[in-house]
Amino acid sequence: MSLQETLSNQVKQAVLASFNIQLESVEFQATRKEFAGDVTIVIFPMLRFIKGDPVQIGETIGNYLVDTIEVVKAYNVVKGFLNIEINDTYYLNFFNSIKDDENYGFVDPALDDKAVMVEYSSPNTNKPLHLGHIRNNLLGYSVAEILKASGKKVYKTQIINDRGIHICKSMLAWKRFGSGETPESTGLKGDKLVGNYYVKFDQEYKKQIDALIALGHTEDEAKKNAPLLLEAQTILQKWEAGDEEVVSLWKKMNGWVYEGFSETYKNLGVDFDSLYYESNTYLLGKELVVEGLKSGVFIKEADGSVWCDLTEDGLDKKIVQRSDGTAVYMTQDIGTAIQRIKDFPDVDGMVYTVGNEQDYHFQVLFLILKKLGFEWAKNLYHLSYGMVDLPSGKMKSREGTVVDADDLIDEMASTAGEISEELGKLDGYTEEEKQALYKTIGLGALKYYILKVDPKKRILFDPKESIDFQGNTGPFIQYTYARIQAILRKADMDLSVSIDIIPLHTKEKELIKQLELFPEVIQNAASQHSPALIANYTYDLVKEFNSFYQNVSILGANNENEKIFRVQLSEKVASTIKKAFRILGIQVPERM
Repeated sequence: MSLQETLSNQVKQAVLASFNIQLESVEFQATRKEFAGDVTIVIFPMLRFIKGDPVQIGETIGNYLVDTIEVVKAYNVVKGFLNIEINDTYYLNFFNSIKDDENYGFVDPALDDKAVMVEYSSPNTNKPLHLGHIRNNLLGYSVAEILKASGKKVYKTQIINDRGIHICKSMLAWKRFGSGETPESTGLKGDKLVGNYYVKFDQEYKKQIDALIALGHTEDEAKKNAPLLLEAQTILQKWEAGDEEVVSLWKKMNGWVYEGFSETYKNLGVDFDSLYYESNTYLLGKELVVEGLKSGVFIKEADGSVWCDLTEDGLDKKIVQRSDGTAVYMTQDIGTAIQRIKDFPDVDGMVYTVGNEQDYHFQVLFLILKKLGFEWAKNLYHLSYGMVDLPSGKMKSREGTVVDADDLIDEMASTAGEISEELGKLDGYTEEEKQALYKTIGLGALKYYILKVDPKKRILFDPKESIDFQGNTGPFIQYTYARIQAILRKADMDLSVSIDIIPLHTKEKELIKQLELFPEVIQNAASQHSPALIANYTYDLVKEFNSFYQNVSILGANNENEKIFRVQLSEKVASTIKKAFRILGIQVPERM
């Protein structure tokens, strides 16, 4: 039982014994720096049930706690706040209980027989991954790892949008202008090569639009009737009809893209347990349309189209099948969700990592699945996130103005190298060690900068600002971890002994309090699907350690017991940083 749970129970007992009142809950907060105490009980909410002076009520509860709880050393009351001082023994005992626990903060997923599936990335196959995909991948991967740490069994997946007009545009441009180019002949990654032809299509398409407008067509007519677009639409029709030549080219160009994606995922440090392809799933929901019509969830209009009327739920009518019998995106998503449950029967919930422009789509999807009677539909969650902007403005794929993911990863490593060289922190490193470290710092900076922000918020990403060795940044935290490793190497001592009786410095207590929060932070981050809680907790832990480091001599302690304890405390902080960063997908260097 945690200290807060113990205090809460005893406060309820104190109120019951002294005032004959049964409290449902007790409100806690951190004790303000100017007052003595380790935890503060807020009296004001109790005044709804207990009539009287809040100071006197605080005094009564404080006396009860000192008399009944061994670890409560003293108390003081300031207006409606009861500040409790805790014995050093409590903190020492707590620290000794976690210092050798390698899994501290994590819950074993084997304890839960149900699983969660987390979908992220889900790219189109007509272009390489860009900065927006990076935020998607980092969020999805991290949330999956946080859910694992909280005790959930997790499957990571993506659905690859490998069919549709977008890839047909790249295919047509390659046929027209490619002269048989391949990734091997050009030295380009396959996804970049295909993406170049998507941009080429748009350039040539715009020329045709301008030419048609010059001949007297309206802009709308020109866009619809440009020969390139009509030919791309014909290719799509041929693909759906199974035309051998079109399907062969489609497979070849998509194959190039998949190889490129794999390389980017590896460099970014994300992975997947299963893959779904839109070309295999886009018809999956059609059987459910029949079932939905039978049960009355769906209705058929006079033209033969099928709809789900959600107006009573505050939404609108949503089409699930066109009048010609073809599926829409919603139908596909319904079918894919059901197929995933068939493929992974232990899955009891799903997290969809998709930008906030699709908020309404997922509202509708989840509601339809509930109406169709699927019990697991109540456990579906849309991890909605804001866009990523750059100082230069918004990115546009078809115009070729996106920030390519691979280029950004390389740029981050390069920038990390420049700053590290300027700071002169790498004496004695080989060139190979330097390059590995630059990548660790650069990727850590990129990931932390994105993940420390609440997912729902829009981000203005500044690469230079993210690689700062001071402040709330990845490199600042990585540097603190490396500093602790240097302390441990220099200490070179047996840390297995438990120190039971020493007076604790205020900074030592504050650091232990911060460590005590780690399991709760993981559970909160899992329930809120927010890596930002883990990132900012880690920053607070690092700030607390640096304050401890500046105010307390670690290796120059007064006696051996103090020295051992302080080195142990430093080691536990380092291992907690490493674990927290691991579930964010960030590596920590042993030296910097």
